[in-house]
Amino acid sequence: MLRSLIALLLTVTFTSFVSAQEATPPTSDRSATGGAQTLEDILARQRGEQVESTARDPATLGDGAPSSGQLGTLGGVSDAEMWSKVRHDTANITASNNGPAATVLVQDRGMWWLTFREGPLLTYGLYLLGGTIILLAVFLLIRGRIRIDGARTGRTIERFKAIERFGHWLLAGSFILLGITGLVSLAGRKYLIPTFGHESFAVLATWSKWIHNNVSWAFMIALVMIFVMWVIHNLPDRTDIKWILKGGGIFGGGHPPAKKFNAGQKLIFWSVIVLGTSISVSGLSLLFPFEMPMFAVTFEKLNAFGIPQALGLGELRTALAPHEEMQYAQLWHAIVSFVLMAIIIAHIYIGSVGMEGAFDAMGSGEVEEQWAREHHSLWVEEVREREGVPRRGQGSQPAE
Repeated sequence: MLRSLIALLLTVTFTSFVSAQEATPPTSDRSATGGAQTLEDILARQRGEQVESTARDPATLGDGAPSSGQLGTLGGVSDAEMWSKVRHDTANITASNNGPAATVLVQDRGMWWLTFREGPLLTYGLYLLGGTIILLAVFLLIRGRIRIDGARTGRTIERFKAIERFGHWLLAGSFILLGITGLVSLAGRKYLIPTFGHESFAVLATWSKWIHNNVSWAFMIALVMIFVMWVIHNLPDRTDIKWILKGGGIFGGGHPPAKKFNAGQKLIFWSVIVLGTSISVSGLSLLFPFEMPMFAVTFEKLNAFGIPQALGLGELRTALAPHEEMQYAQLWHAIVSFVLMAIIIAHIYIGSVGMEGAFDAMGSGEVEEQWAREHHSLWVEEVREREGVPRRGQGSQPAE
């Protein structure tokens, strides 16, 4: 009998407790706290009572709930509520400076950036560089070095003036330094620390950062120099079509007529100018953090033209935190740099081991006349005319 009575009492008690838990919690008067929990809510929760909690939902935060008040250090807001408001950028934060990122304490898109940076970006970027080198090596084995076909004349033509060579080597040297130091910064944690250790990498990374930040100015100056000096010679014309159709004469059949720069060199020139400018702008954004936001505006314009939608990407996000702007700038800076590095590797190959006589153009500035006639015949005739030497077939031989 006693056991039955105890069982009945426990059953009634448990049923009452469940009913109380399942019942709709009473709505508290929170007008004094702007919707945040009150002292009565806290005491009720301590007694095990259910308290209406829509004000704690992150979706409802930012509706005026105070972050300070009469209930203690946090006022009517718990730690969870405060950090949720911080995460959703609705907290009332007093910053010690007026920078655009000063009030953003939590930016939870950073892990996506880090994962992409250390994963696909680095992996496919290194594949691109390694694949370019392998393809060039295979091409050299199959085609061999491009030789001067005719007999050497012993005469030379000035291909590039000293100022032109200075601009070229300033651009080339700075880009090589930027490429190496950029790879150290991007790939160091993954590949260099396991090999050399943290301390050695710290020294290398510190110097790489200093070199990268300062040599970048030389690169931008050189970019302007070569644009001013060579843009007039790199405008497309109809001779480029014939050069492209014949593949530049690489696979035999003679070299198509060309002016000072052939179609292949023009492609290199405009790749350097366009991609180099893009790298420079994103680099400036990184040198001066949060001062040059570019991607939110760019995404807005892309959405307006319907480009992401046409590619099946949907609309791009345009409400970007300052930190996200920097993350996108870093990714774009690295992606474009990888592409330009692959192009420059091919350019270095052609200008050195790939073609006989090509290095002289930027080495001494003087090239063998026969080489010039084979690769830039129209330019040679222009030079000789300026020197007062008639074109071939007009009764005079080229000057000695």
